[in-house]
Amino acid sequence: MAGHSKFKNIMHRKGRADSARSKLFSKLSREITVAAKMGLPDPAMNARLRLAVNNAKAESLPKDVIERAIKKASGNDAESYDEIRYEGFGPGGVGIIVEALTDNRNRSASTVRSTFTKCGGNLGETGSVSFMWDRVGQIVYGPEAGSEDKVMEAAIEAGADDVESDEDGHTIYTAFETLSEVAAALEAALGAAKSTQHAWKPKALTPLSGDAVGTLMKLIETLEDDDDIQNVYSNADIAAEDLEKLAG
Repeated sequence: MAGHSKFKNIMHRKGRADSARSKLFSKLSREITVAAKMGLPDPAMNARLRLAVNNAKAESLPKDVIERAIKKASGNDAESYDEIRYEGFGPGGVGIIVEALTDNRNRSASTVRSTFTKCGGNLGETGSVSFMWDRVGQIVYGPEAGSEDKVMEAAIEAGADDVESDEDGHTIYTAFETLSEVAAALEAALGAAKSTQHAWKPKALTPLSGDAVGTLMKLIETLEDDDDIQNVYSNADIAAEDLEKLAG
């Protein structure tokens, strides 16, 4: 995960901000609609919807867009989205998990498979990669939340399992079942998080260096650009010098 989080930061520095933001808003809206359709259209009564709305607010999604996404779930013309998980291997044997929300399973499967193939990877069966990962809660704060010690103390008090801090901020991990409770306790101590979600955390990282790093970045970037794809996780552990080359 550490390797991938660095990847995301590099990609955001590459001048793709506007189109990336448009796609992000679209994906946040889709998650809100799906969450509202699966439960009550009230965030106070629907934990998944509450997380989706909080994440949307953290990314400055306008209030009217949030409300429209919730209303869309109860409309007769609301699209029906399937949640699908794809698993495969990228360059250098790096494990990749892809989460999709799609209204066309065949289109998504074809796109994901061809993207893996074009970028030196191969799509596997469900379970071929995820057994090497843990399903966890993940709460992300920016560096402005405080020092590593302050965030660690707040996380321990809140009942979190682990904290990873670097110059880009803090990532706090919780048990899958306790995400909402830990997030609420952290919000009281540190303020609103940048994102709160269920995520995949690799049990071990796969070292990657040289040309394979650029190929993996292209694979992840292409997947994340697809409207059907909500999240992409990799277990790449990338050497600092290779990260610096990509950022240059």
